[in-house]
Amino acid sequence: MRVDAHQHFWDLDRFTYAWMPGPPSRLRRNFLPRNLEPILRAHRFDGSVVVQANTLHEETRWLLDLASEHVFILGVVGWVDLTAADLPARLDEFQKHPKFKGVRHPVHDEPDPEWLLREPVIEGLRELARRGLPYDLLLQPRHLPLVPRLADRVPGLRMAIDHIAKPPIVTGRLNGWADDMARAAQVPNLWCKLSGMITEADHAHWQPSDLRPYLKHVLRVFPPDRLMFGSDWPVCLPAGTWKRVLAGFTQATSPIPTEIRNAILGENAMKFYGLEKARDAASGGL
Repeated sequence: MRVDAHQHFWDLDRFTYAWMPGPPSRLRRNFLPRNLEPILRAHRFDGSVVVQANTLHEETRWLLDLASEHVFILGVVGWVDLTAADLPARLDEFQKHPKFKGVRHPVHDEPDPEWLLREPVIEGLRELARRGLPYDLLLQPRHLPLVPRLADRVPGLRMAIDHIAKPPIVTGRLNGWADDMARAAQVPNLWCKLSGMITEADHAHWQPSDLRPYLKHVLRVFPPDRLMFGSDWPVCLPAGTWKRVLAGFTQATSPIPTEIRNAILGENAMKFYGLEKARDAASGGL
């Protein structure tokens, strides 16, 4: 199985997205399953994991509806209010859907730099851990020192750092980020998505060589069975197409053994999100 472990859909006719750039941004239009499915098929990917783009329970319901309609959507990482009193009831509702596979919140948008360690947030994450639900960490480098502390507070929680924590690839600097990522990688329940990198590079001029130092570092500090490829489509589009994201990853990580590449390109995502049942359904799809 080849799985894009991180992509998005949005519908501007249905929801307002506070983060959305104004016109004439390429992102300011609807991106729906019919736009992604032929891309995955053309590159021999079996499916994808769609990740929240809004902080609304209604969006999570919509993404689950899309997953019901489209076999290639193997899992949904939705948004829930981790601090709400009705969190257990909300999770009960979403977990009735077999493709609800995890939760994400845009931590990097929170004014409080230590939002992740607030007691109501910790209690919400403990509820995820009790249910075996993974948590996607949408962070910036300044948040990385919180990750080992969070793991100590919620030791049973499986987590994945999205977009290698958004280091400043456009500057070529690794200082700070590299050390903090190495410390975070020592958390045994922590995984990392090799995604979102070209967005942090020079959109007009980036080359795979710009990504290589960051990818080499992550490959060095994380076991290869805790790494996942994600396109971050369509957020990637101002900097490059889905195809160029894959090519950049391939060139920047070459040479690595075939078995490791195959694991990163899908097998690890299958394990992290528990996509086995969705895999069986997708085998007759794309």
